[in-house]
Amino acid sequence: MDTEHEYRPVYQTSLVDPAEFWSAAAQSIEWDVEPQQILDAADKRSARWFPDARLNTCVNALDRHVRAGTVAEGGHADQPALIYVSAMTDTTSVYTYAELLDEVARFAGAMRDLGVVAGDRVVIYLPMIPEAVVAMLACARIGAVHSVVFGGFAAPELAARIDDAEPVLVITASGGLEPNRRIDYPPIVLQALDLTTTASVRTVIVKQRPQFPTIEFSAALPATDVLPSSEQTVAARWVDWDATVADVSPAEPVSVAATDPLYILYTSGTTGKPKGVVRDNGGHAVALSWSMRNIYNVNPGEVFWASSDVGWVVGHSYIIYAPLLIGATTVLYEGKPVGTPDAGIFWRIVDEHDVRVLFTAPTALRAIRRADPEAAIAHRSDLSRLRALFCAGERLDPATFEWTSEVLLAGQDDCPVVDHWWQTETGWPICADPLGLQELPVKPGSACVPVPGYRLRVLDANGNPVATGVEGNIVIGLPLPPGTLTGLWRDRERFIRSYLATFPGHYLTGDSGYFDEDGYLYVLGRSDDVINIAGHRLSAGSIEAAISGHEAIAECAVIGMPDELKGSLPLAYVVLKQGVEIDPEQLRDELIERVRGQIGAIATLHDAIIVTGLPKTRSGKILRKTIRQLTAGEQVETPATIEDPAVLTALSDRILANPPLGTPVPPAEGTAPDRDGDPVAPTS
Repeated sequence: MDTEHEYRPVYQTSLVDPAEFWSAAAQSIEWDVEPQQILDAADKRSARWFPDARLNTCVNALDRHVRAGTVAEGGHADQPALIYVSAMTDTTSVYTYAELLDEVARFAGAMRDLGVVAGDRVVIYLPMIPEAVVAMLACARIGAVHSVVFGGFAAPELAARIDDAEPVLVITASGGLEPNRRIDYPPIVLQALDLTTTASVRTVIVKQRPQFPTIEFSAALPATDVLPSSEQTVAARWVDWDATVADVSPAEPVSVAATDPLYILYTSGTTGKPKGVVRDNGGHAVALSWSMRNIYNVNPGEVFWASSDVGWVVGHSYIIYAPLLIGATTVLYEGKPVGTPDAGIFWRIVDEHDVRVLFTAPTALRAIRRADPEAAIAHRSDLSRLRALFCAGERLDPATFEWTSEVLLAGQDDCPVVDHWWQTETGWPICADPLGLQELPVKPGSACVPVPGYRLRVLDANGNPVATGVEGNIVIGLPLPPGTLTGLWRDRERFIRSYLATFPGHYLTGDSGYFDEDGYLYVLGRSDDVINIAGHRLSAGSIEAAISGHEAIAECAVIGMPDELKGSLPLAYVVLKQGVEIDPEQLRDELIERVRGQIGAIATLHDAIIVTGLPKTRSGKILRKTIRQLTAGEQVETPATIEDPAVLTALSDRILANPPLGTPVPPAEGTAPDRDGDPVAPTS
């Protein structure tokens, strides 16, 4: 390999001369106005990339590949762009680049005819169906700003995002399909609109699915001599997707500034109010295109599959945008890693559709391992063409790494298992094994090395660098590279407070970890109170808010309880109101239902423990770290700031006498410990 294109010199160049580095990367993008200025760092806290350039992200993802002709002519018009596999309906659909462009342009025309213009926000609340891809790209085509909301969120969470984004349009479907149930989406959207304070939503588009009853939509009533039209009087008009796109003229792409927002994606905040991460158009396209080639080592025409959901950042970056930007083929999967119908579904998809690189979550691998420990079902499929398997969303624990490498991919030494680390805020990897530059040795438990563009440091509480092997706060030196967040939607003060104020000159990742002597980063977990459930970051504060609304609860604390399958499970310690008596099992069931109803099934409460009090500092802060340590059975030193040490003693006795559900029981004296289970994944 040319040493100039190996990892170390490329990484150094990206830090020493970022403008030159990203100028070269920008050549992979088709610009309406070429960038003359690469980086505007006048405000170092909010650097702007390619500030004088213009482009359209949809054109870069679709039009230019179709315009270049067929594969035989050097283009991608007749190449599959999207492979849709639904284990829930047992169907597969393939869209070529030309076919996907036609769908996107027509739906963009429908939105245009509904009055959606560049800069308007559009909330997308859809299951894993092709229309989700179409809707996102159609927004990009006309310059609208999409905000995708995960289909598992309940009405209050959807309402909070609508209130913040103030969309003019909501796009939904008749429902989502789960292994044992169907979820009707329109009632959730209707309830969310009732809960919102904004009156911005003018239209709701519903994609009707054959697995659900057909909804009849009444036509808009015209104006009369004495009454205005219903379109002027109804708060939000509900229309059918297919009827809306019938007979429309395709929309032409709208050129936008590189610094204009492409999307808002909400991530949980520690206060319970979601944070609207804003991604721009230009930096996003450049960074994702660079990452596909240099990190994932994926080339045009190859099949790449990110087994995530479009509602999360992985779905945005690596189901939708990145593969299409480089002319690859992407897979959209509706189903689970196990049970739809079995633990071999992932590997059948890899085999049948010639997937070269798979990106999944450790929790999916743990579920597959539990159902197929010897990988017997997996080995019925041919995985020999799989070139790499990437993991993210939570730490890939060594036991799962070893099973994946040595059992699942036994004999495939040329197929590395790569743990890499990034966040909703960054939009693309911070640390990884950059396979497209140089494949580096794997160290189980490590997310490998910093990706070019990211100046990573580990600092102590005072902002001083720590020694090799010493845990500290992981931070990124400013300016952040292109593709990362440009701010929080209409909340610059919170953006600075959340990410930039703690360590001036640095972005605070909120994770802790350490570097080893070879420069490999080990990410140990979150340093705040966000709980990572199967790779989904949910706020402890929002779960606590749902619990606190119960009439019997005086106060509560929610922590992440380690779980070998999902990484963490939310566990609540609750204090009852004075004089209240309630059966513990009844209370637990009622709290589980409250959390599911207000946040969604993804946040299902694991257990609720009634306690007499919660340990707090003198200033009233609940000592959640101390509670986590007690729950895990660790020795705890009484914090110097504690208000009442007796509360801590009482809590310790309560946990010891009646541990939470699923807490491992120490082996009886004289027996051998169980060696078959995985090490517990860290809380985060």
